[in-house]
Amino acid sequence: MADDDEPRTLRQMNERAELLRRAVESSSPPANPSYEDDVKAAIKAYRAVIDAVARVSLFSPNEGLEDISTSDLPFLLPNMRLAELHQKITTHNPHERKSILSDAREAYERFLGLLEGYDALGPPAHRTLYARYTDDPATFNTLGGAGADPARRRDAKIANFKAEKALKQRLETLRRNPRYALDEDGDGGGRGGGDEEIVRELYIAQLAYEAYQAFQGLEGINREIEVLDQADAMRPFFPHRDSSVEDDARRRRREGETDKDGYTERIEPRRLQSLLGQGGPILSREGRPLQPFTLVGSRQDVAAGVFRSGHNLPTMSVDEYLAEERRRGGIIEGGGEASYNRPEPDEDDYDKADADTYKARAWDEFTEANPKGAGNTLNRG
Repeated sequence: MADDDEPRTLRQMNERAELLRRAVESSSPPANPSYEDDVKAAIKAYRAVIDAVARVSLFSPNEGLEDISTSDLPFLLPNMRLAELHQKITTHNPHERKSILSDAREAYERFLGLLEGYDALGPPAHRTLYARYTDDPATFNTLGGAGADPARRRDAKIANFKAEKALKQRLETLRRNPRYALDEDGDGGGRGGGDEEIVRELYIAQLAYEAYQAFQGLEGINREIEVLDQADAMRPFFPHRDSSVEDDARRRRREGETDKDGYTERIEPRRLQSLLGQGGPILSREGRPLQPFTLVGSRQDVAAGVFRSGHNLPTMSVDEYLAEERRRGGIIEGGGEASYNRPEPDEDDYDKADADTYKARAWDEFTEANPKGAGNTLNRG
């Protein structure tokens, strides 16, 4: 690949940005140590594409969608890709995260504004979503006026899912059309061959799908900002973890209790008293528990709660209960060595022998009349 200073055509710049974006999407922060650098490189590449598009005045507000050539339609997407990449930047600072989300929101707005100017948002529902967003961006959501009604929210989510599924199916149908030949990368990055009519139809369908994804992204930004605002509101009530750890380590170093790794084998005297059952204070001056304890009112409250009106007293002993269970047949006896202690049959007891014979004969007749599986023709378990 050429250096960044080497001149490129607009198409080559867009292809390079697409390659960087796919590399980011195929990896994740834990598995790729250079993930952040890859994201920033892709962002830089897409910004270069956007600047180049602006320099050559590729799009004009005086034109319509039919005035844009098929090969130029993919250059409507860089702002959308830029917004998605901004949201992939990770940070532990809430204020930095809000700034990142603000950049992503601006990119989404530029993308949707460009599509709206060319009437390329897609279905009428997308134009409704765009009008709703422009009215109140901070509270925008794709569920509309469903509010807190669970049934209406569920219906709205189902409708959104079906709409997204329909857009995906349309894209896949167009890509499988034999009259459309994808480029060698398979991304439709401006080099699609085949029938121009089918290629153009696919690009326009892709713009409609990406518009819906942009609305989803804006809704996600609003939700994340709401969570960050709540975290900022709760921050004064929680001490900073780093400061508390630093103060504790400083105190231990002052008392000579720790080594260079911060590890100590010394047991605090009060904790030792607690382990030995010698009592001692329950809480330290800072309010930290020094020994296990149970929150109760008083000994009188505990005693008053024993054997009250709702307490069921036992009505029989354990032996009586087992005898009753044995009488009811609830205890299985035998098995093991006891199963071999069978009484020897009495050859002179003809009544017992006849009873066993009749029982075996009845069982044989039953199994012949009812073969295995005859009563379960529908295979119901």
